[in-house]
Amino acid sequence: MLAKYLLSFTQNPKNDILSGLTVALALVPEAVAFAFVAGIDPLVGLYGAFIMGIVTALFGGRPGMISGATGAMAVVMVHLIQQGNEVGLALAEPVKYLGLQWLFITLLFVGAIQIMAGVLKLGKFVRLIPHPVMMGFVNGLAIVIFLSQLGLFKESRGTVPQWLTGLDLWVMLALVGLTMGIMFGLPKLTKKIPAALIAIIVVAGITIFGNLDVSTVGSFIRDGGGKGLEGSLPVFQTQIFGFLDTLNGHWDLILSTAFLLAAVGLIESLMTLNLIDEMTETRGSGNRECVAQGGANILNGLFGGMGGCAMIGQSIINVSSGGRGRLSGATAAIALLCFVLFGAPLIEQIPIAALVGVMFMVVIGTFAWSSFRILHKIPLADAIVLITVSAVTVWQDLAIAVFVGVIMSALVFAWKSATKIRARKRIKEDGTKVYEIWGPLFFGSTTTFNSKFDVSTDPNSIEIDFIESKISDHSGVEAVRNIANKYLDSGKQIKLTHLSPDCKLLLLKWNPEFETIIEDSIEDPRYYVVTDTLDAEA
Repeated sequence: MLAKYLLSFTQNPKNDILSGLTVALALVPEAVAFAFVAGIDPLVGLYGAFIMGIVTALFGGRPGMISGATGAMAVVMVHLIQQGNEVGLALAEPVKYLGLQWLFITLLFVGAIQIMAGVLKLGKFVRLIPHPVMMGFVNGLAIVIFLSQLGLFKESRGTVPQWLTGLDLWVMLALVGLTMGIMFGLPKLTKKIPAALIAIIVVAGITIFGNLDVSTVGSFIRDGGGKGLEGSLPVFQTQIFGFLDTLNGHWDLILSTAFLLAAVGLIESLMTLNLIDEMTETRGSGNRECVAQGGANILNGLFGGMGGCAMIGQSIINVSSGGRGRLSGATAAIALLCFVLFGAPLIEQIPIAALVGVMFMVVIGTFAWSSFRILHKIPLADAIVLITVSAVTVWQDLAIAVFVGVIMSALVFAWKSATKIRARKRIKEDGTKVYEIWGPLFFGSTTTFNSKFDVSTDPNSIEIDFIESKISDHSGVEAVRNIANKYLDSGKQIKLTHLSPDCKLLLLKWNPEFETIIEDSIEDPRYYVVTDTLDAEA
């Protein structure tokens, strides 16, 4: 285990370090932008990105995956921070920015919930997400990333940002196009250096030495109300424990926001992990990632970060640039902190156009273009799920879209399964009528199951054979119990054969007299195969 962990650092250090530096450059404006969305200081976003990045890189369940401050969680934080600020200003001794202190406290609960999810091994449930939901998720996310970059084609004029026009627009488009061109063409010549990093360096060099008046990371921060990237190391936030008394009457807001943040963070992280698994053809640990994400969010609350989760855009940049090991994520996080501590003047000179170009290439790489080709070939229900998840991801957010997609897929599956139950009928030589049940018996198919029997006209001896059927839930057990009681109440003999052990146990709990009608001595080898399989699954 230790050898495998160390190998994730040393397998390809050059690619990991170079791709990590590329990701770090892209993390700066993202963290700053999401901090503005949440209504907090940019440094809080940068600290959050660093803490999330370093903890998950070292201890997470997916080497090569990048975590940081994210828009999905920032949107959820807005109401909490606003409410906290209002309460703070209304206190007898007003507290400015109390909402930020409430956020730090909330992140402690977020982390605890996520760690509990990992301990309870809930990460495995990401496997239940159907492929159409995955495709809809990546398509919707690509559209969201694209739309988020369009705001960078605006400049501040007075109080309302205005779209770029004229020469400024053409310069921006040219720089974005150059960045995308380098990222597209360079890998065809060599894959030894990250194309995104080279593209950023080239475009930054052109704007700096050409003395072009374009929007940069520094101007982006100042336009948003920030003072710059210069900062210090994160500091332990001892003051948050002194603000606990301000939460009286507001604990419901703290806890509900914590559960929502934890759910959004885990869903986005586990979906990203699943996507990177497919890209790298390797397998990550969802439960380990849950614990790492939770630990990182607790540290965010204690050391003044805004929290976060996995970032699909940066993760794809990292993997596409050759970063497959833990060293890439650690490099990105440490480089981000170094930018804040030492390299702020240089980073602030990077043109926004270069970062927009990088993200546009991420959009192209993220979008599942094959969905257009297969849309008319897959079942109609799957196509509807795919389109719906894409639309809800853009309209609402990732967590809601995944919930909607999974529920729709589950309902479609239940409906289809409900129609598959069959009853083949035959008469034995002794006059016993046999019902051979085929298909799953569960809540959705009980009505169809009941319709297969005709208690009033059936002979006095009945056998119901479940060798080709699986009773899946309590509704199925109840349906078997009811139909058996109907035959018994009519004075007819009935035998139930090939019942699974768990179903027999449930039936006997409801009615111990059923022991006389359940057949145990069966010489059918198929029965023991099915029984052994069910016991192994249990």
